[in-house]
Amino acid sequence: MKEADLYPDLKAFLEAQGYEVKAEIGACDILALRGAEPPVVVEMKLSFSLALVLQGVARQALFDTVYLAVPAPKKGGPARYKDIVALCRRLGLGLLVVAPGVGVEAHLDPGPYQPRLNTVRAGRLLREFQRRLGDPNQGGTTGIKRMTAYRQDALRCACALVDGPMKGATVAKATGVTRATTLMRDDHYGWFDRVDKGVYALTQKGRTALTENAAEITRLTAGQ
Repeated sequence: MKEADLYPDLKAFLEAQGYEVKAEIGACDILALRGAEPPVVVEMKLSFSLALVLQGVARQALFDTVYLAVPAPKKGGPARYKDIVALCRRLGLGLLVVAPGVGVEAHLDPGPYQPRLNTVRAGRLLREFQRRLGDPNQGGTTGIKRMTAYRQDALRCACALVDGPMKGATVAKATGVTRATTLMRDDHYGWFDRVDKGVYALTQKGRTALTENAAEITRLTAGQ
């Protein structure tokens, strides 16, 4: 497929809406006019790419209504198609999807975008930042377990149980982990065993975790 293969369907799509359409007007792939309305620009590429986005943003310096046009995705579409649409929306760009010989579908129209902040998610991130002790993770790494504030609290609780079972309230007081009882009861890591009402012991998996996280435990107990 060539970019030129997208043009006939895009031209027909716009003309059906009453636009006069011409290709390759200056730097614009397609320029369309309808009476006294603002011009419409369409930039074409065979795939969604940074080059296409930059092209669209450049046209926004000339006209308000700018569309990006790409071929219809194969079955299932790009893995991050929703992110592509979200990016276009944030930049105020429209998105047209072309099935050559079949037609054009407008997935997004251009327009100003005012993002709505996700205060709940932002609050969770800030609480994690405030509760996490130190900076135990290496930025940019993948495929490894992250040391979260929750995991740090679980390690503190596990350390308190090394010498034997203990009441949750006693663990909380000894470690400063106020949610100790709930944490051990939920037992997301399989480290704790409830041996009596409100009393917990360390499992073999928990003892193994203490060995595997010895360096982090040393840092936690030092209060760093």
